Amino acid sequence: MSVQSDRWIREQALANGMIEPFVDRQTREGVISYGLSSYGYDARVSDEFKIFTNVESVTVDPKNFHPLSFVDKKTDCCIIPPNSFALARTVEYFRVPDDVLVICLGKSTYARCGIIVNVTPLEPGWEGHVTLEFSNTTPLPAKIYANEGACQFLFLKGNEPCEVTYADRAGKYMSQRGVTLPRL
Repeated sequence: MSVQSDRWIREQALANGMIEPFVDRQTREGVISYGLSSYGYDARVSDEFKIFTNVESVTVDPKNFHPLSFVDKKTDCCIIPPNSFALARTVEYFRVPDDVLVICLGKSTYARCGIIVNVTPLEPGWEGHVTLEFSNTTPLPAKIYANEGACQFLFLKGNEPCEVTYADRAGKYMSQRGVTLPRL
């Protein structure tokens, strides 16, 4: 397995719609950077957020996720309460080739502020908006900027095709749009 270069990412994005919309260069003037980098793609967070709240005192249950667990916000910047959590999504829609696994790492700009971005791997054949999980590990409110960089995706090409892709097995998060809550 090898990590793919900017050249390969650009070719896949332009020829096969792997990333839409696609930004062909690092954009960084006055914003948290996003776009194509040497061996990855820095994706943006959209302006749709689900911020966890304990107002209704419901239990967070991945098998029975209750909508009163969060507050929906559409905003230019999201304030995550201290020691709390928010869900968001990428601006970009991804279509993962059948012989590629995509992993995601948070941006250092956020990590240095105690904000952790988590994304599970994007499996071969998966497509959709990526749901982003932001954890505010600090005792202070933390700000996330919509339409700016949030995380970097690395594309790992397999040494052989997998037997069954995510699309083949009709994965439960296939073709998701918007911020997607846990499904069973």
